[in-house]
Amino acid sequence: MQTDNLELKKLVYLYLMNYAKSQPDMAIMAVNTFVKDCEDPNPLIRALAVRTMGCIRVDKITEYLCEPLRKCLKDEDPYVRKTAAVCVAKLHDINAQLVEDQGFLDTLKDLISDSNPMVVANAVAALSEIAESHPSSNLLDLNPQSINKLLTALNECTEWGQIFILDCLANYMPKDDREAQSICERVTPRLSHANSAVVLSAVKVLMKFMEMLSKDLDYYGTLLKKLAPPLVTLLSAEPELQYVALRNINLIVQKRPEILKHEMKVFFVKYNDPIYVKLEKLDIMIRLASQANIAQVLAELKEYATEVDVDFVRKAVRAIGRCAIKVEQSAERCVSTLLDLIQTKVNYVVQEAIVVIKDIFRKYPNKYESVIATLCENLDSLDEPEARAAMIWIVGEYAERIDNADELLESFLEGFHDESTQVQLQLLTAIVKLFLKKPTETQELVQQVLSLATQDSDNPDLRDRGYIYWRLLSTDPVAAKEVVLAEKPLISEETDLIEPTLLDELICYIGTLASVYHKPPSAFVEGGRGVVHKSLPPRTASSESTESPETAPTGAASGDQPDVIPAQGDLLGDLLNLDLGPPVSGPPLAASSVQMGAVDLLGGGLDSLIGDTNFGAPPATVTAAAAAAPARLGAPISSGLSDLFDLTSGVGTLSGSYVAPKAVWLPAMKAKGLEISGTFTRQVGSISMDLQLTNKALQVMTDFAIQFNRNSFGLAPAAPLQVHAPLSPNQTVELSLPLSTVGSVMKMEPLNNLQVAVKNNIDVFYFSTLYPLHVLFVEDGKMDRQMFLATWKDIPNENEAQFQIRDCPLNTEAASNKLQSSNIFTVAKRNVEGQDMLYQSLKLTNGIWVLAELRIQPGNPNFTDLELSLKCRAPEVSQHVYQAYETILKN
Repeated sequence: MQTDNLELKKLVYLYLMNYAKSQPDMAIMAVNTFVKDCEDPNPLIRALAVRTMGCIRVDKITEYLCEPLRKCLKDEDPYVRKTAAVCVAKLHDINAQLVEDQGFLDTLKDLISDSNPMVVANAVAALSEIAESHPSSNLLDLNPQSINKLLTALNECTEWGQIFILDCLANYMPKDDREAQSICERVTPRLSHANSAVVLSAVKVLMKFMEMLSKDLDYYGTLLKKLAPPLVTLLSAEPELQYVALRNINLIVQKRPEILKHEMKVFFVKYNDPIYVKLEKLDIMIRLASQANIAQVLAELKEYATEVDVDFVRKAVRAIGRCAIKVEQSAERCVSTLLDLIQTKVNYVVQEAIVVIKDIFRKYPNKYESVIATLCENLDSLDEPEARAAMIWIVGEYAERIDNADELLESFLEGFHDESTQVQLQLLTAIVKLFLKKPTETQELVQQVLSLATQDSDNPDLRDRGYIYWRLLSTDPVAAKEVVLAEKPLISEETDLIEPTLLDELICYIGTLASVYHKPPSAFVEGGRGVVHKSLPPRTASSESTESPETAPTGAASGDQPDVIPAQGDLLGDLLNLDLGPPVSGPPLAASSVQMGAVDLLGGGLDSLIGDTNFGAPPATVTAAAAAAPARLGAPISSGLSDLFDLTSGVGTLSGSYVAPKAVWLPAMKAKGLEISGTFTRQVGSISMDLQLTNKALQVMTDFAIQFNRNSFGLAPAAPLQVHAPLSPNQTVELSLPLSTVGSVMKMEPLNNLQVAVKNNIDVFYFSTLYPLHVLFVEDGKMDRQMFLATWKDIPNENEAQFQIRDCPLNTEAASNKLQSSNIFTVAKRNVEGQDMLYQSLKLTNGIWVLAELRIQPGNPNFTDLELSLKCRAPEVSQHVYQAYETILKN
């Protein structure tokens, strides 16, 4: 180690690095040599010593390294300083506390102002690495001065140094559009760099800062033109690099298609491209297809459909269909191209063509049905489930135009049990459509398929659909026609676009693995370390806001609450609320049995309620399943089961929450003599539906059961509907049904709509009612002041809604007390220019917070109107919260 020969010293140090971990005690003996070499006159040896020190990952010797490292960070030679900068990041990984105590982080920050560009680049790289493991620390405290130094260094450092600096710039938020433009101008020359990583990093910075530029600026147009050539150049690299470039271009084209709209030809497939490049190019071609270039694109796609690679040919045929759906003027040309391909009689081409023609029929109804005859000729050659299902859909949908539709569908029916589920479901629906269009000729066929679907099938989806159709057809054929033959919504142009907020996040990760996977880093990086959610800067006022919805900044309060009420039919929404209810005890089995019962008003769950021998099990099954549940989901367990079923006996409304008077929900004339009135209450943290059942018929009513459809807040019965004695004619019974909020979720219109099914020995009756939102306000809805202030600032201003509550002559104290009794809590109060301002918070059962500001004019009889401002991450809730305020304050 004491040798003066540099090559030999390198080898000895290399040996040390590799063996220090297995023999840490021996490594300590080398510390003196390091310290000595750090003061060697030769800068190469000084740098070698500090690099080796950083690579020996032994805790025992780290404290001895601090002094030599401090000297090297201030060394006169830039080569030593840049090596020392990286060493700080390595040391931080071994012992973060030591680095902070020794003040190395401050020295690193000073190196950003170094005169040597390589030192600056390494300091930025080291600070970025450390900041990733500590996302909360503001190590890279970027300001216009430091950004200026980075941009100056950018022109002179090596390519990897440039990448570090560009990635650091991408995390900066310019204060206005002028600064953003200035940075873009200085970054643009990097687009012509030979290294593709530098090019992609520069594209990332420009894509991010373009958000802040107004589209009216001349510079914006210039920048768009400058971005196209470097992206095109990336496609002349080797296939692996091309693939990475294409995945990134796919994101860029979704965000700003105008950049590459004139570059269609570079995405045409070459015969020697690997399949993964071909498929990616095909995807981008469809995204760029427009009326101007569609003829070119179709000619190209038709050529691809005659290739030998089966996967590629299938994708090409699908692409022709997607072009027809995207560019309406080209639809006719696309259909004739598809018919030409069908004439080739190549099996897989024919099958793909039929699948896409089905979509074209959906997009342009009553336009291209003349081709159906050609499709029917190829019926025998279809062997793939998707193609068979598409063909069956076409036959069922246009049964009135096909003379032998019943024969065609019957031919599929012969091997019903061997078909895949997709084909069976489609066949069932198609034959029911055929029956509704030609009832006299197809009665046997429909009975056969319903029998196969309900009695001979093990598939629950198929059985449920079969039962629904059976019941619809047997009880109300008119309703069946309205449901099964309803007008279908047109399909949208681009079904595979990335969701806008995810797209904005992925744009911030251009040039990284996230942009290749098209997933945020949190989806594939194990553990939370180093994963920071990024978003694009807010758009300028003059830009169109429709192109990319502004992502709301995430703040302290937003981390633990859902800020979206899921859209209708959104599966993710159904899952959102599963764990958001209050903690409950009791057997988990009970929970599942109730939730199964409360899933779906029309999807076969009612088999157990109806108890018809033709269709399913007797009523006992649902009652038994639900009976296990009360302990878990109902009212306080300690009060015994009798209280659970009749909460009105002896339990007062302790919280004093406002209860609306009972209203008639189901009049007797609509329910064969059963009249149902009711209201909703919240008592001591549990929600109930207080019902009054009146028998106005001439026969006794028994076997009551109740079920809710999926709804916005997951309301579901927490216990069976208990009517203990038969309900005689002219008798009325009052009962309280405990409700839980752990049912399935689906956004309703309006939001507080609840669809209910009640069954008795006579029939099943349906009604819908609106529940007041204040029964969902939970008892722990009081926010502390700091959190309130942070959350109010954090929620975007466009989410604020203003309302007036007219003719409400209450003083501040009375209003505050009334609202508190319904779980709307006053966080703070102040008086501004004679007006009392109440700042209030409330929390819904699914974790959504609503913040309010209520203005009251105290002691002034002329001003009885109250002003209410509401802020919430789910603004669709605001209108209903206002209605709750009005109801509570005026009653």
